[in-house]
Amino acid sequence: MNRIKTDVCVIGAGSGGLSVAAGAVQMGASVVLLEGHKMGGDCLNFGCVPSKALIAAGKQAHLMSQGQQFGITPVTAQVDYSAAKDHVHKVISTIEPADSQERFEGLGVKVIREFGRFISKTEVQAGDTIISARRFVIATGSSPFVPPVPGLDAVPYETNETIFDLRERPKHLLIVGGGPIGMEMAQAHIRLGSKVTVIEGLKALGKDDPELAAIVLDSLRDEGVEIAEDAMAQEVRGSAGAIEIEAKDGRVFKGTHLLMAVGRMANIKSLELEKAGVEHDRTIKVDAGMRTSNRKVYAIGDVAGGLQFTHVAGYHAGVIIRSMLFGLPSKTRTDHIPWVTYTDPELAQVGMSEAQARTAHGDALEVVRFPYAENDRAIASGKTKGLIKVMVVKGRPVGASIVGAEAGELIGVWALALANKMKMSEIAAMVIPYPTLGEINKRAAGAYFSPRLFDSLMVKRVVRAVQRLLP
Repeated sequence: MNRIKTDVCVIGAGSGGLSVAAGAVQMGASVVLLEGHKMGGDCLNFGCVPSKALIAAGKQAHLMSQGQQFGITPVTAQVDYSAAKDHVHKVISTIEPADSQERFEGLGVKVIREFGRFISKTEVQAGDTIISARRFVIATGSSPFVPPVPGLDAVPYETNETIFDLRERPKHLLIVGGGPIGMEMAQAHIRLGSKVTVIEGLKALGKDDPELAAIVLDSLRDEGVEIAEDAMAQEVRGSAGAIEIEAKDGRVFKGTHLLMAVGRMANIKSLELEKAGVEHDRTIKVDAGMRTSNRKVYAIGDVAGGLQFTHVAGYHAGVIIRSMLFGLPSKTRTDHIPWVTYTDPELAQVGMSEAQARTAHGDALEVVRFPYAENDRAIASGKTKGLIKVMVVKGRPVGASIVGAEAGELIGVWALALANKMKMSEIAAMVIPYPTLGEINKRAAGAYFSPRLFDSLMVKRVVRAVQRLLP
């Protein structure tokens, strides 16, 4: 048995773990990184990267049928589904070196390609190596949650960990789960030539602003996606190529392939957290500084519960590096964390939704809106479907919701504003190049001030008085 002593031992080489390892070793700490599966974790191999690559392939196919408004004869795309998957894997392989074992060993990290498990409060075993460390970071991420639906164990199904290796295009893809993953994959596959049915037990995109979510869902339905809501799966039956899902209300949905996209579960089962004195239930319990009940152990990213996004894991990494390496107090916050659903149109959110803001602030809340249809670049590009809503309290934004083209890019301004507690006047003071979609953000800020300037009798009186006095 080998023994290693180190400053920091990171368990899991996904986005959060890699950020900690790279940051800590480059600041002078000794680091051991454990990974028993693929470097880069879920995001690179099964999540963010391959899904956006497949979405891009679907978008190209869709655009070929959308040229009529520009004087271009629409054509039906000839889709090679297997070649589209080649594109997905080429994208992964292009990004892969940044997350590779070789790169991190080059930085000075000791990389052990084994799963880690605690054997005491101060030790982790990985294969035939025992690591003792001043600080441990659990960054093991999450895996697709597959509910115990009767019959599912006897029927072939895909998850996000297998769908990107599927080479044969599904003739009719059934998707259980109407959240972001389900809706993104639904649109990608309908555009690549599959028939698609989404089966959601409650409301599709139910965690987003319902007004904005409805715009996305209408767009998907217009493209041919069948979306069945309030359809809780009760039984799965059939075999490869002939699958049936029966909902509790008796509706039956038939297809050739099945994708389960109902949520995620934290990867904690093999960690033996009890031996480390780390409290947990479905996820690891942490304080505001991402520390567990064992003060030597931190947990970041999906495994710590809360918002499950790659950029959140990276944010957690920055917070704990300050604490671990410099001994400085450092706490997380969530009010400035954005998220995006990469459908077409995109759906983006940061801070409070309108409903949350009304509950928290009551009559003090003002909601300003601006439609894409009044943005000149959107008009020129034929991308007029969408709007922005900004929730404002006493001159400061507390949340923003955007649906429309490039919503994921536009939300960055509001993430910046919330992170730095900026005022609406600071957003309004920006000069944005014309014509761009970015003007939507500035016009939303302008919509906050317009009634104060143009509908104010006091302002008009002051202007008239000044005009009389000017030479």
